[in-house]
Amino acid sequence: MKLIFKSTARFFTTLAVAMITISPAATSLAYANAMADFRGFMIGAQSARAEFSQTAFDAKGKATQQTKGTLAFSRPGKFRFQYERPAQTIVSDGSKVWFFDQDLNQVTIRKVEKAFAATPAALLAGKADVEAAFTLVAGGESESMDWVIAEPKSKEAGIEKVRLGFVKNQLGAMELFDSFGNRTRLTFTKLERNAKIDPKEFTFLPPKGADVVSE
Repeated sequence: MKLIFKSTARFFTTLAVAMITISPAATSLAYANAMADFRGFMIGAQSARAEFSQTAFDAKGKATQQTKGTLAFSRPGKFRFQYERPAQTIVSDGSKVWFFDQDLNQVTIRKVEKAFAATPAALLAGKADVEAAFTLVAGGESESMDWVIAEPKSKEAGIEKVRLGFVKNQLGAMELFDSFGNRTRLTFTKLERNAKIDPKEFTFLPPKGADVVSE
């Protein structure tokens, strides 16, 4: 997997959510808690910085790749993902998105509208009103987190659904699902809400000699 954001399809692909059967009253309470956490995060975190670990699973639940890195975002539309292995960088300035593969020394540039609208990045760094692009449903409580499932309304989004886990308005994990049964999980640590982030982190200058492709 060539990092999951380089080719938005690779980063935004995965699937296999286990639906939890609970009573209507419990469902209502879980939904209220999850939605309160989700909206609290969307409204209350205008910027953030965090570390993350990422694991990709195949349709049989076997881990196929593990990596880690850092992320930073500033609403609306600015973000930076830095992966350690393979060494890749994804940067958005709110207008363009750069995908840099260090091993290939290749930079792909896309307009943010094409790479961003109905993707997990929009849930992290998009505007507070994400329900125009996603249908939000309760995902129950597990792993000491309240979960929200976001299903993209666009059939061209490249993902089936995104599962977000919250603990008291704090984002703890994100799971991405695709129609082939694959799942990618990101677990966040050291998340700093409303962090002061240098605007230069959301710009990218292709390295000298890099192969640059615009889409």
